[in-house]
Amino acid sequence: MYLPPHDPHVDDPMRFKPLFRIHLMERKCATVECMYGHKGPHNGHIQIVKKDEFSTKCNQTDHHRMSGGRQEEFRTWLREEWGRTLEDIFHEHMQELILMKFIYTSQYDNCLTYRRIYLPPSSPDDLIQPGLFKGTYGSHGLEIVMLSFHGKKAKGTKITGDPNIPAGQQTVEIDLAHPLQLPDIENLRDFSELSRIVLEVQEQVRREEQEREQQQEEEEHSQQAASQPASPLGGEGAEGEETAAGAEGTTQDKAPASQPFVLPMGVISRNEDYPRTCRICFYGTGLIAGHGFTSPERTPGVFVLFDDDRFGFIWLELKSFSLYSRIKVSFQNAQAPSREAFDEMLKNIQSLAT
Repeated sequence: MYLPPHDPHVDDPMRFKPLFRIHLMERKCATVECMYGHKGPHNGHIQIVKKDEFSTKCNQTDHHRMSGGRQEEFRTWLREEWGRTLEDIFHEHMQELILMKFIYTSQYDNCLTYRRIYLPPSSPDDLIQPGLFKGTYGSHGLEIVMLSFHGKKAKGTKITGDPNIPAGQQTVEIDLAHPLQLPDIENLRDFSELSRIVLEVQEQVRREEQEREQQQEEEEHSQQAASQPASPLGGEGAEGEETAAGAEGTTQDKAPASQPFVLPMGVISRNEDYPRTCRICFYGTGLIAGHGFTSPERTPGVFVLFDDDRFGFIWLELKSFSLYSRIKVSFQNAQAPSREAFDEMLKNIQSLAT
């Protein structure tokens, strides 16, 4: 199991923790050992469910228990997973979230199902190299997000989740056709000024979507009414719109190599060590929800590209900032066989989450 570094140190390397091991014996026999807990390896079981999927089961879950009971298990888990003690955490809401995560993860006793995920395919037009990133999520700690590019959109998909937004959900979506021009550094400190800029772009995006839907309805109506093939004018209009969006999207090529950046006053960040210059910003939306993924909604925000290995997202409604840093672990045989296979995998992990 690859664990993120301790919150909020996103630039630190990932941590490695073995969960099970297989001893290959003679005559095609094998023994499986569960590595979970603190009493050493013990008897386990692995089952191949179907292609690209398998399950593990511990046959001696008593090896996971500690003499001090659940309280000792929780304190040990907190020290290993978060790098801190319960006394270090003063925020009541954070204590509640951490306890929820412990209960959720420990109840399975290493009886888990594993499914293959692919790393996102890349193209020369991508803003940066797609891949896996560690990100700060407030009181939830660090989580793993997969950044992938889909034409004029970029998506950040959760590979690990929390009590609010489960793994598999699209945590952020970036609209590459709508770059944001940030105000100068002094005005950027004013949250209301940044909010005004973002909400103006949100309204522009809404109008463009309405126009596209209306144009599509008109084209479908004209195709049904006309006995002759539909006039190509509608198609040219659509192409023109796409070209315009594309031209707007290429604004990134004309952007300065870097510009000063600072978080507006009142925006909370777990990591104050974020870069003070950025390359370019885009309008985007972030997914928020209540506990148990209740009442999910997409809210406006700002995607901030710092460099090839770091980006950020300002959650406007939450007045919160997430900093993401690239995972530089090399994974073998993880490339998607095709773009279609990757898109299908994204769809599958999202359906599992819901």
